[in-house]
Amino acid sequence: MRYFDHNATTRVDPEVIGVMIPFLQTHWGNPSSAYRFSRPVKQALQQARAQVASLIRAQPEEILFTGCGTESINTALHLGAVVGRGQKHAIVTLVEHEANLRYAAYLESHGWKITRLGVDGQGLLDPQAVKDAIREDTAMVSVMWANNETGVLLPIHDIAMCCRDRGILFHTDAVQAIGKIPVHVDEVPVDLLSLSAHKMNAPKGVGALYIRKGTPFAPFLHGGGQEAGRRAGTQNMAGIVGLGKAAELASARLSQKNQVGALRDHLEQGMLRSIPNLKVNGHPTLRLPNTSNVCFDGIEAEALLHQLDRLEVAASSGSACSSGSLEPSHVLTAMGLSPRQALSSIRFSLGIETCQEEVDYLLQHLPEQVRRLRGYSPLNQ
Repeated sequence: MRYFDHNATTRVDPEVIGVMIPFLQTHWGNPSSAYRFSRPVKQALQQARAQVASLIRAQPEEILFTGCGTESINTALHLGAVVGRGQKHAIVTLVEHEANLRYAAYLESHGWKITRLGVDGQGLLDPQAVKDAIREDTAMVSVMWANNETGVLLPIHDIAMCCRDRGILFHTDAVQAIGKIPVHVDEVPVDLLSLSAHKMNAPKGVGALYIRKGTPFAPFLHGGGQEAGRRAGTQNMAGIVGLGKAAELASARLSQKNQVGALRDHLEQGMLRSIPNLKVNGHPTLRLPNTSNVCFDGIEAEALLHQLDRLEVAASSGSACSSGSLEPSHVLTAMGLSPRQALSSIRFSLGIETCQEEVDYLLQHLPEQVRRLRGYSPLNQ
């Protein structure tokens, strides 16, 4: 399979699997237990926390392990809701992941006021729009670092500085950015940052939330005293040590992202040369180096994805969490694409394992598939 859906999930790195296996076979003790058998497990938990912290230039005690990126995002928004000193207004964007938008809708159903900011035709957010939307009762701002569908980078530094100056809690969903570009919390003053293991060659079912020292906190999950009393529930140790190792590898491999970017550009240029009426969705440069979202005007994306699957090429029409939905992407429609254009768009996302041969194979077969589908697509009737 030629895999072009790394924004959906990634293969677990063999080195990551290697460090996980002992915590499934021999070091299976509970890290909260006091006896000798559990000491290596507790030490591994501390090491993984330090590895994740090092990747984003945080302190180990600022890292909270969670069950996934969604839990990390929900925990952050929950925090804004319960420590907001009675304020009941939050700011998000129209292009956030569903984990953000649905929790915002949940708050709205409980009396909150939610401001949803739009983006321009290239997917960019004007930081001035955030400043203008802040009110006296604003408790939190939550803006993603990089969009999962288009890869477009949002102005996190400017927004973080604004929120810091106004004393407003700021959260960023960095699930797609971590491991693809440098994300350093010592340079960008975010209060809360969400990340997910399976987007960076670690296993599914584990994530983390960065909580800047001094940020007020209230647990999302209640029960035992794990994670310094911040998240109840026995830790998924195999997953956590895997995330720690993946964070270490991601830090060492950031320089390889230039190679990924060159392959992505080669793919886009090849498509633009060989396929007419094609448009790349998103800003041409302010994007993740691995992501290309393309509108194939006049065809249905799902039909093209089906043909690519038969050719053993995996791509997607957007977020994997929305797979199977017949609705157009909320990200693309927020950028001004028509429902028809959004339903004609496909996301190709590359990884460190993607090679030139795979890209060339896709470029060899894609134009003919598009030509055939345009010949009898219902969109052309």
